[in-house]
Amino acid sequence: MYKFLEQTVSDYMTRDVATVAPTMSIRELGQRFKETDFNSFPVVDNSQVVGVVSKFDYLACFEFTPARMVPRYDDLMRRAVASVMTREFIYAGRDTKLTRVLQLMIEHRLRSLPILDADSRLVGIIAREDVIRALEFCAQSEAQQGA
Repeated sequence: MYKFLEQTVSDYMTRDVATVAPTMSIRELGQRFKETDFNSFPVVDNSQVVGVVSKFDYLACFEFTPARMVPRYDDLMRRAVASVMTREFIYAGRDTKLTRVLQLMIEHRLRSLPILDADSRLVGIIAREDVIRALEFCAQSEAQQGA
């Protein structure tokens, strides 16, 4: 597993990332979640990532408490993604080691991390499946070298 210690995000990230706009409605967001198997989307405005919106954020719209009045369903569905997205989010850079990504995913129970450049522009995304693929690749490489 020594090979895994040297692996970076840039070798395993997905470069073509599905995103949403902060102005997208909750109704449209729900439809995007239905159409894809994604758990979250980076929220991009003027080519900069301004937040992340997850299925959890979507569902939180429908949480009602005694302190919160129950809005009409249509009013909820017209709200913008910007009103429910997470503005402070965990991200990584292209040169981040996969060991650090794995640590962040476990520590914060994340399924994926957006990959940003120095100007907060989205350059990719790395998911749990990508880290698993890297682990398997490194283990197979080391097994073949040892054989």
